[in-house]
Amino acid sequence: MSQPQYEIVDADGAANLRLSGDWTTTALGRLPTELSRDLEGREIASIDTADLGRFDTAGALALVQASSGRLSKSQWKDRPEAGRIYHMIEVLERESAPAPKRPSAFIRTFAKIGRGVYDFGGEAMLSLAFLGRLMAAVVEAAKHPGGIRWPAWVSQAERAGLDAIPIVMITNFFIGAVIAFIGVDLLTDFGAQVFAVQLIGVAMFREFAVVIASVLLAGRSASAFAAEIGSMRMNQEVDAMQVMGVNPFQALVIPRVASLVLMLPLLTFMGMIGGLVGGLVVCWSSLNLGPSFFFQRLVEDGTMAQHLMVGLVKAPVFALVIAAIGCRQGMSVAGDVESLGRRVTAAVVQAIFAIIFLDAVFALIFLELNI
Repeated sequence: MSQPQYEIVDADGAANLRLSGDWTTTALGRLPTELSRDLEGREIASIDTADLGRFDTAGALALVQASSGRLSKSQWKDRPEAGRIYHMIEVLERESAPAPKRPSAFIRTFAKIGRGVYDFGGEAMLSLAFLGRLMAAVVEAAKHPGGIRWPAWVSQAERAGLDAIPIVMITNFFIGAVIAFIGVDLLTDFGAQVFAVQLIGVAMFREFAVVIASVLLAGRSASAFAAEIGSMRMNQEVDAMQVMGVNPFQALVIPRVASLVLMLPLLTFMGMIGGLVGGLVVCWSSLNLGPSFFFQRLVEDGTMAQHLMVGLVKAPVFALVIAAIGCRQGMSVAGDVESLGRRVTAAVVQAIFAIIFLDAVFALIFLELNI
């Protein structure tokens, strides 16, 4: 392979171009840029191809883009096959549509917002469709309890509920300790450090235990549900179930939803215990308030039972939302791994967002009910 070269000889403002070497894709390199710079504003009067080696479409495109005029077929009399390649590329380059004009930043931003709104509406419609199928599957299971897959329920309850007790209790233990540290530090300035016990009880019973347990399950169980069902979708196992007459909602969705609805109240209660223990350790070490005094203060406060019920009432609703979102994203997985990753991520993000949103809604409802 010989290196491509060119020589330009001026002739009355025009240029006589002499080509040599191989003008091919692999040999050109930066030569087209240099040729365009040297021929800028000038026409090619003639072209000498006596020493031209191999010539392909890349070489032809370099000449077309560098020359302001067209080379006639007679100028390629020494290499007519190269002339045919040149004229083919010249016609294609001349008749090709110009590059589309890049829209302004405002238009791009507006279009991005529009696509986001459209995607949100599509997700909302698919979620409503999934909710309708889920409700139909629940009614069908209630009408035919003999068809319920109890082993799947127990297995999912163990994996999503019992196996999560340690992490829920440990996390709430540290949350309770942090609340106690903050409460003791603030209330000591007012000489009311003894009320740190009530602060810990209200915070853990009413809000933190159920929210922390739900967020942990959103990251732990919602992602697992989406990954498990999504993998089955990728392997066409869900389609095989339908072919065999098995309802995928009865076999895959209902056990997961039921297990989470049953187990999240238990996890919330265990989280409350962990948070109280964390607060007790801090109060005992900082204020010298022993366990008997700590729990006596909680029992004597007549509102603690009400705060406990508020936390436990939220748990089944949060569990239903977490499980439904995880299963719905799993059912929406396409046939590629990238789709699986997107859906697993969406399951976690949407579940956590739904938990925070519903917690705010419950707060407004209980505020109006004066509970």
